[in-house]
Amino acid sequence: MSNPVRSRVRTAALALSAVAALALGTTTTTGATAAPAPAPTAAKQGPTSVAYIEVNNNSMLNAGKYTLADGGGNAFDVAVIFAANINYDTNSKKAYLHFNENVQRVLDNAATEIRPLQQKGIKVVLSVLGNHQGAGFANFTSQQTASAFAKEMSDAVAEYGLDGIDFDDEYAEYGNNGTAQPNDSSFVHLVTALRANMPDKIISLYNIGPSASRLSYGGVDVSSKFDYAWNPYYGTWQVPGIGLPKSRLSPAAVEIGRTSQSTVASLARRTVGEGYGVYLTYNLDGSDRSADVSAFTRELYGSDAVYTP
Repeated sequence: MSNPVRSRVRTAALALSAVAALALGTTTTTGATAAPAPAPTAAKQGPTSVAYIEVNNNSMLNAGKYTLADGGGNAFDVAVIFAANINYDTNSKKAYLHFNENVQRVLDNAATEIRPLQQKGIKVVLSVLGNHQGAGFANFTSQQTASAFAKEMSDAVAEYGLDGIDFDDEYAEYGNNGTAQPNDSSFVHLVTALRANMPDKIISLYNIGPSASRLSYGGVDVSSKFDYAWNPYYGTWQVPGIGLPKSRLSPAAVEIGRTSQSTVASLARRTVGEGYGVYLTYNLDGSDRSADVSAFTRELYGSDAVYTP
């Protein structure tokens, strides 16, 4: 089943948070070829900027086409592949990680779709999204099944040389195909296992859905296991309700080309003014969006953005 095109154009559409740079260890591509070390990047002071890219329609390479006019640093620090899916096998009655043909193409062509970004110092994270089949992060019924799905995700990160996983608990449609409703232990077991599998990779939370409100169980709170969390409603300001420092949160969320440039600038100004460390954007396409990107880079970094096709 293919990944649904994201219907995030709502009155206040959805969006996530992004991250302060994590050290990227040696990654490997399919075929166990070592990824080249990132080239030295121009120093940039200010919040981490994140770009979700709909790979059904757009290229991941778009994230690397914007630099700061003053100093030449990357306009974007994290690029998110949107999106893989959590699907449900009705025969085995198990959730499994699914890549539609567009996500699979990006992963199979990591040398040309992912490595060029990483060489520029941009982290590449895989978002995982529900797919209307009843499987979600919040309804694993045992620690064992949650851990099995965590291993599928961490194995994909290792196989394709990625920098982490982003959780987006939308479109699961819990209960479909006879699946269970959300429970309190599922997401805690899942995140705990994933962090154990990849201690030095990014784990981020799109702060929406049943999972986002089930971060504690049996005396274990997994909030600190996330590197970032963000507001899921584009064009708005909303501080994620998770126990992370301001440096790891994005209360601002914007959709490039749809959120007005004045709102983009205002939310960026507030991000800096209130001391938050992440700025989330969604739907970076292949057009020259330098005016939209400059609207936030001027506020975050004191520089316009330059687009290089």
